[in-house]
Amino acid sequence: MTLEQVAAHLIDAAEASEVPFMVVGAFAAGAYGVPRSTRDLDLLVAVQTGGGVGEMIRKLDPLIEFDPQTLFDSLTWGRRHVGQSRASPPFKVELFEVFDDPFVAEQFGRRRRLFIPMLNRHTWLPTPEDVVVQKLRWGRNKDLDDARDVLAVQSPEMLDMDYINRWCEIHGTQERLREALEGIPPL
Repeated sequence: MTLEQVAAHLIDAAEASEVPFMVVGAFAAGAYGVPRSTRDLDLLVAVQTGGGVGEMIRKLDPLIEFDPQTLFDSLTWGRRHVGQSRASPPFKVELFEVFDDPFVAEQFGRRRRLFIPMLNRHTWLPTPEDVVVQKLRWGRNKDLDDARDVLAVQSPEMLDMDYINRWCEIHGTQERLREALEGIPPL
């Protein structure tokens, strides 16, 4: 089974459970920037609506084994459910719960349904501006590269830079934004 097939099952389970969600992480960054190799799939999910994340996990059980322990991760979005595909090769799946954070709430409210070429389907994604802000907020090397790539491909002139700057000021990531913008190769 491919990661794209696992992603299709994950998206189908969220939709069948009526759980509002959006694809985040490398797939979201790749949809707006430069796709990169990844062995995991991340979804941000609203757990208090629809059938809930529990129903979604039950629907996925034949394909994905979730750890019964819910984890807390301050780098990402708080509570998360981590699973691994049962097929070979194994792929990691993470369901991040929406939590009480002003940026996460705004980002989730701004999500949009778009076509993702890597998945060959329409699904819910954050805006490119929100991908940049979140990647700068996380601040790992691969996230900073993703933020720069989204800025380069989408072009600062086409993005709502006032929005990005506002959140970077709130998060204290203005220096990371400056470095990402300076890292965009000239045309």
